[in-house]
Amino acid sequence: MAVEWVCKDKKLMVGAMPLIMGILNVTPDSFSDGGLFASHDSAVAQADALIEQGADILDIGGESTRPGADEISAEEELNRVIPVISGILKKHPDAVLSIDTMKSDVAAEALASGACIINDVSAMTHDPNMIALAVESRAGAVLMHMQGSPRTMQHAPTYTHVVEEVGAYLKARTAALKDAGAAPESIAIDPGIGFGKTLEHNLALLQGLPYLKRVKQPLVVGLSRKSFIGMITGREVDQRLPGSLAAACYSMLHGANILRVHDVGATRDAVAILAALNDPRRDIA
Repeated sequence: MAVEWVCKDKKLMVGAMPLIMGILNVTPDSFSDGGLFASHDSAVAQADALIEQGADILDIGGESTRPGADEISAEEELNRVIPVISGILKKHPDAVLSIDTMKSDVAAEALASGACIINDVSAMTHDPNMIALAVESRAGAVLMHMQGSPRTMQHAPTYTHVVEEVGAYLKARTAALKDAGAAPESIAIDPGIGFGKTLEHNLALLQGLPYLKRVKQPLVVGLSRKSFIGMITGREVDQRLPGSLAAACYSMLHGANILRVHDVGATRDAVAILAALNDPRRDIA
């Protein structure tokens, strides 16, 4: 059954066919595509390509959250993302834009410039003003689990029961946002594949997606080109598309509602085929 994800003045239908969130990193140092779209013109051109490929959402980030990344200033982050947001909306006024940031100052400017979703890898714990901003703006919110910070998260991450712990955290963060006045239909959750997790933790979380659905919010999964795929396949980051597609399809079958990916066209094709094959209305007797 489809439900609405309300993001400011936009309502996105979340159902059996996952929404595709295209990644647009306007950074010099992201793990997969750092530097490729750091200039304004290249970023807007990539946005054109992702929209043409069928992206439902563009997730724009100006600060790398790769393992070991250092934090940058809000001013630098704003200088990277705001001109790109404006440039995209000038060409595509109906585009659904998400700002990938932990800083409320950056999120506020992005929302004022036309973004409608805040994607915060700290689940709105890094900046004490972020929850109030999300509530006041009525923005869509993606709350992600991360153990530690981007700089430290891969320094021996440890859990007793990773699926239960991540699920409890996401439930608590969802409750914190609701208690502050956010509309329940504005909140999505993300288990944070690769953010303070080992290979086994990542695999357990993907197998545990049905458990995480108990939080009863749209479920975002971002695993495109990530290191656990390289660990399994032995492939370098630019050769991980087949593994990414397999993991995306698995995630769809097990409850993912939004897939955050680099390769929008290929992912859309893969999930469209899977949706057609998985259609229970088809008579195969």
